Amino acid sequence: MTIQEFVYTLPEFETLLRQPENNNRSIELIHGTVVEKMAPTQEHGYIAANVSGELRAHVKPRDLGRVSVETAHTSTDDTYNYRIPDVSFVSGDALTKQGAVPHMPDLAVEIKSPDDSYAELREKANYYLTNGAKLVWLIFPDKQRVEVHTPDEVTTLEADDTLDGGDVLPDFKIAVSVLFD
Repeated sequence: MTIQEFVYTLPEFETLLRQPENNNRSIELIHGTVVEKMAPTQEHGYIAANVSGELRAHVKPRDLGRVSVETAHTSTDDTYNYRIPDVSFVSGDALTKQGAVPHMPDLAVEIKSPDDSYAELREKANYYLTNGAKLVWLIFPDKQRVEVHTPDEVTTLEADDTLDGGDVLPDFKIAVSVLFD
């Protein structure tokens, strides 16, 4: 849901975020427009928990980095976006303790909510990749399908296929059906 039509820069948006009336709101800045993220459905939250749990079980014992849910990311090259992927993985051990992570995640995961369009999600995937992400998974619960986006290609996986982490998460493999189980 768009909140305004005025074009905000990242510093202006961060000021808006600090206002008391926005404390309990999940809002993003998308190309200068403030957009409120709707509360996720139980199905959406369940899939996000499945994805983050499987990723963390792979990442943590190998000390590969950090998996998080609903964490804000910005790009130093873009002052008009503040993005919040549903699930993200960032390699390395750095931990941002205040404000947004100052770069895109290595892996961004977006789960389609009923109010999302396929075009919006694909635009998000393109944005993440253009600004430094190496891998994006778009998850479509209604079709039990995952689109895997890399800088070079898009692959569509069905429930009976296996999702892997590619070069971002070597040796990570999971049946797509497990995400919806």
